[in-house]
Amino acid sequence: MAGTLSRGLTCGAFRVPLGARPLIMGILNVTPDSFSDGALYLDPRRAVARALAMQAEGADLIDVGGESTRPGAKPVSAQEEIKRVVPVIERLAARLKIPISIDTSKAAVAEAAIRAGAGMVNDVTALRDPRMAETIARMGVPVVLMHMRGTPRTMQRNANYRRLVPEILSELKQSIKKAKAAGIPAGKILIDPGLGFSKRAEQNLVLLKSLPAFKAMGFPVVVGPSRKSFIGQILGLDVDDRIFGTAAAVALAVANGADIVRVHEVAAMRRVAAVAEAIQSSS
Repeated sequence: MAGTLSRGLTCGAFRVPLGARPLIMGILNVTPDSFSDGALYLDPRRAVARALAMQAEGADLIDVGGESTRPGAKPVSAQEEIKRVVPVIERLAARLKIPISIDTSKAAVAEAAIRAGAGMVNDVTALRDPRMAETIARMGVPVVLMHMRGTPRTMQRNANYRRLVPEILSELKQSIKKAKAAGIPAGKILIDPGLGFSKRAEQNLVLLKSLPAFKAMGFPVVVGPSRKSFIGQILGLDVDDRIFGTAAAVALAVANGADIVRVHEVAAMRRVAAVAEAIQSSS
């Protein structure tokens, strides 16, 4: 459970406490084609309003992304991604009282976002860009290393594992090794098993049950189950009707050790996480 960690995380000007309770990372996609909320927040004014609303709902961090990572998504250039995220981050940095994370796999975007006010990098490719590790080390921010094989466009063709959890743990260990070699301190590394990224529906369920194995690596664990397709497959529901399925996944993630849950519905999932943590912590 989240209480097994007592250290905090420095994200720019903010100190995020890890261990007292599960933290809520609010999702802000400034993209035209994200699987759930594409095009809703392309306008920077709407994006800022949404982030402020999530802060008011209890978000501990806001994760801003300018490129869709849904299955089959086409890549965009670093210049386009910067054009989408930097104006939003600049405005938010002047108004938010919580840290901003930049959801990107490109070093150039990460650096531009950090200079604009982001205090963390959430990299779904776990440092695949040859410049990413050095950039993060030089800028001095934490990084979330997420497991994925292939690219968003090809990842679902890379979901064949002989031993699911051991293979993912091994691949994450390689990313951690790369991060440390570049000078990123262990205390600034978080890991994410990558629900929905090169994983079939049943594999995501196994990963949620297996979070203690990821906790045993000694790094804070981030889990992003929000509205994912495996929930839709279980319930037979479209993306906008998956809040209760998301709640169940969040509760199990917290019970099994997640330190941060990445979600769309901040207020509801903060309550879900609080109850799950209270049950897990009871004697």
